Amino acid sequence: MSTDPAGAALAVIDMARNGQFAELCERFAPPLRDMVSAGSLRAAWEAEVDPYGPVTEVRTPLTEAGAPGLTTARVPVTFERGELTIAIDLAGEQHWITGIQFLPAGAAEPTAPWEPPPYADPAAFTETDVTLGDPPLAVTGVLSVPRGAAGQENHLPAVLLLAGSGPHDPDETIGRNKPLKDLAWGLATAGIAVLRFGKVTHAHPAEVVADPDFTLTDEYVPQALAGLRLLREHPAIDPARLYLAGHSLGGSVAPRVAAAAEAGPAVAGMILLAAGAQPLHWSTVRQFRYLATVNPGGPATLQPAIDAITAQAKAVDDPGLSAATPRETLPFGVPAPYWLDLRGYDPPAAAAALSKPMLIVQGGRDYQATVDDDLSRWRAALGSRPGVTIRVYDADNHLFFPGSGPSSPEEYEPAQHMDPEVIAGIASWLSAR
Repeated sequence: MSTDPAGAALAVIDMARNGQFAELCERFAPPLRDMVSAGSLRAAWEAEVDPYGPVTEVRTPLTEAGAPGLTTARVPVTFERGELTIAIDLAGEQHWITGIQFLPAGAAEPTAPWEPPPYADPAAFTETDVTLGDPPLAVTGVLSVPRGAAGQENHLPAVLLLAGSGPHDPDETIGRNKPLKDLAWGLATAGIAVLRFGKVTHAHPAEVVADPDFTLTDEYVPQALAGLRLLREHPAIDPARLYLAGHSLGGSVAPRVAAAAEAGPAVAGMILLAAGAQPLHWSTVRQFRYLATVNPGGPATLQPAIDAITAQAKAVDDPGLSAATPRETLPFGVPAPYWLDLRGYDPPAAAAALSKPMLIVQGGRDYQATVDDDLSRWRAALGSRPGVTIRVYDADNHLFFPGSGPSSPEEYEPAQHMDPEVIAGIASWLSAR
């Protein structure tokens, strides 16, 4: 393998084009190798590229440094029937593979610096880097505090943000966009303190993968409780007005975090943004089926992937699932203890057990957490309760980016910002508390 990240990425493309998927497995970082197989890599590759036809050109990769020791190489690839960018995450001097993504053609362009949304005024607040949790799994975060708070004790409401599924940084960076930074800056401009933090899966991926007993609680709760303690101890923040705002899986887990915080510091309420309520393994199957309907090659090209993830979802529901179940038979190669914990967790029921005000926010065009499959469950459990407000923004997708027509992953790539009406609605709800 090349000692240059660009050369290493091109070698990955060559192995995949030549069908050398067993060799490709060996290029994954050692903690990840048990999670991939030649068959799964082949199926994923073919599902993504077959609709575009044979490769006609592979151009020079764009490489960008990420966290220490990590590099992403974005390779522009031209096919007979279109173009894609294949993004390859590489780690260490050996350039071990830690991830492969298929992105729109425009993703191979240099990432422009993030710009604040129109509703955010950087002069209206200050930001401080913080550390949450204990070594070896401490994470970094950012605390945004409205200006003018100095000398005014215990008067600000505060929100702790919980990112969605995956190894997110504090901003929940997705391509060119930073939804949680949009949210934090918008709320801080409106006079609300906000703390956001990188997930432990982002800060310590090797340690997480090496822990076979890692669960949803481990993914969120320790750092979230540390964040709530930090907010409670800040002199400008009212400890009786601490709120959770979770996006996607972060919204699903928010009731668990709130319950864990009951012993202190307790939260005053929750904001659930595009929060999943359908069991995650079946939500994944549903998303694959939806993506087949918008796939340029037609539904049939994704059928092998749909069949594979369906079989894995059934394995999660199998009464015989145990800690000894091989991880390669389960969704995403995640070990059984994670699924054993998750399949016994009902987010709407957990939320209903809490006596907390809640704001439930949903995008009408969201295909990841949908009005029919997820919001309907929240409504059934909570819709008639006092103190629960539900708002649907019809034009918004899963990231609360406004648009039109069927949503798709390609829609997330262009630089854009969270819907200003969502930001204003959350700020108004918090002010009314």
